[in-house]
Amino acid sequence: MGKLTVYANLKKGTINKNIYSHFSEHLGRCIYEGFWVGEDSPIPNTNGIRNDVVEALKKVKIPVLRWPGGCFADEYHWKDGIGPRENRKYMVNTHWGGVVENNHFGTHEFMELCRQLECDPYICGNVGSGTVQEMSEWVEYMTFDGESPMASLRKTNGRSEPWALKYFGVGNENWGCGGNMRVEYYADLYKHYQTYARNYGGNKLYKIACGPNTADYHWTEVMMREAGNLMDGLSLHYYTITGEKWPEWGSATEFGELEWFKLMKHTLYMEELVTKHSAIMDVYDPEKRVGLIVDEWGTWHQVEPGTNPGFLFQQNTIRDAVVAGINLNIFNNHCDRVQMANIAQIVNVLQALILTEGEKMLLTPTYHVFDLYKVHHDAKLLTAVLECGNYEFGGEKVPQMCVSASEDAKGVIHITLCNLNPNTASEMIFELPGLQIADVTGKLLSAETMTEHNTFEHPERVKPAEFSGIEMVASGFKAVIPKMSVVQLSIS
Repeated sequence: MGKLTVYANLKKGTINKNIYSHFSEHLGRCIYEGFWVGEDSPIPNTNGIRNDVVEALKKVKIPVLRWPGGCFADEYHWKDGIGPRENRKYMVNTHWGGVVENNHFGTHEFMELCRQLECDPYICGNVGSGTVQEMSEWVEYMTFDGESPMASLRKTNGRSEPWALKYFGVGNENWGCGGNMRVEYYADLYKHYQTYARNYGGNKLYKIACGPNTADYHWTEVMMREAGNLMDGLSLHYYTITGEKWPEWGSATEFGELEWFKLMKHTLYMEELVTKHSAIMDVYDPEKRVGLIVDEWGTWHQVEPGTNPGFLFQQNTIRDAVVAGINLNIFNNHCDRVQMANIAQIVNVLQALILTEGEKMLLTPTYHVFDLYKVHHDAKLLTAVLECGNYEFGGEKVPQMCVSASEDAKGVIHITLCNLNPNTASEMIFELPGLQIADVTGKLLSAETMTEHNTFEHPERVKPAEFSGIEMVASGFKAVIPKMSVVQLSIS
C-alpha cells in the first residue's frame, strides 16, 4: 500500500498557469485545417477560425499560445503574412513536408485567434534567416502606439490599436534547425537581437532566449553567464520517444509493455533535466528571476500510416495521457523555476489535444488531462511526500506513482496522481495533517488496454469519469488508483 502525505500548511510557491500553455506551428494540419479554414468555409467559423476547436480549447483555459514555430519560425518572414490575403507571397515550407504555404494565416490572424481563445500570444522571432531590422520592425508593428512606419503599416492593414504582446522568443532551436550555431555565437546574437526588440509605451516584453536541447548543460551555463541579465526566460526542449536515442520512435498505437515502460522511463527523465538546468540557473540567478520555459515537450511517435511523414500527425492513447500527467506534475513541483511549458502541438501534430478531419473534431486523452489539471492554475504548490512501490519491467524499475498537490484561492486542495503501471492498481492512504476533511471527490481518466484511443468513429472511448471508492479513515482517506490512469482529487 502506498501513502501520500500532503502538508497544507507548507506551501512552496505558486504554480504559474502558463505551465499549461500550448504550441502551434505552421506544420502539417495544425494551422491550416486545424485552426484556420477561411471565412468561406462550410465549417462553422468566426473570422476564418473554426468555432469547434476554439470552444473546446476555451474549456481547458489555455493561458498562452506559441507561434509560428518551431523550426518554421526561423524561416518565417512576417511581412509575407500581412495585408490583403490575395496579395500575400507564397512560399515552400521546407522544414515540414515541402508544401506550399500561402501565408493566409499571419500576424493579424494569429492575434485574432488569441483573442477568441482569450489567451496570451507568444511570438517566436526569426534569428536563423532573419535580420535584426526585421525582428525589430515586427515588434514595432505589433506594439507601437504612435507615429512610425510600422505603426502606419499596421493601420493600413486594418488594425489601428497596437496589440498587447508579452512573450517574445528571440529565435528557436538555434543549436539545430535555427542555424546550427555554437552557444557562444548565439549568446552574442541574442544580446544583439534582443536590444532592438523594444518596449513601446506600456508594453513590456518578456524576452525568451533559445535554451538547451535536452541535456546540453554547457548551453545553459554559457547563456546564463553571458546573457542572463538580458533575458526573462530560457527555453528547454525535450521530446519523449520510445527509443534510446533520437530519432528512434515507435508506433503511437501498436505497442506492447516494453514500449509502454520505455516511454514512462524516458518521460521521467524530465525531472532530471529540469533539476540540473535549474541548478545551473541558480548559480547565476539565485533570486530565480529568469524562468525556465519548457516550450516544446511531449511524445514523438511514428506518423499515422498513409499520412505525409512531414506532417507529424500521430494518434494519442491512454499512454500519452499518462505521459502528459507525469510532465505536468513535474512542472508543478518545480514551479519555483518553471514559469511556462508548451506541449507540442495543440492540433493535429505530435501530442495534440485535438484532432480534426474535415468538419469532424475529436478530443484526445491528452486533452482530458489538461482539463483535469486546470485546477492547478495559479494555485499554491503544497508539500507532498509520496511513498509508493515501483513498477518493474525487464529488470528495470520506475516509481509506480507520480503526484503533485496544490491549494486554490478558495482553499480547496487538489491532488493529481498518475499510475504508471499498466497492470496493477495501487491502494493509497492519503493523510493531510492538521486538516479537517469535509468532502473528497474525484475524476478518473483510464482505459482497459494500453493502446486505447479515440477515433472519429469512436470519439469517446477514453474520457473522464467520476472517481468512486473513496473511503474515509481515521488518518484521512484511502482509495485505489486504477492501473494506467490519471486521477484528480478535490478535498475541502
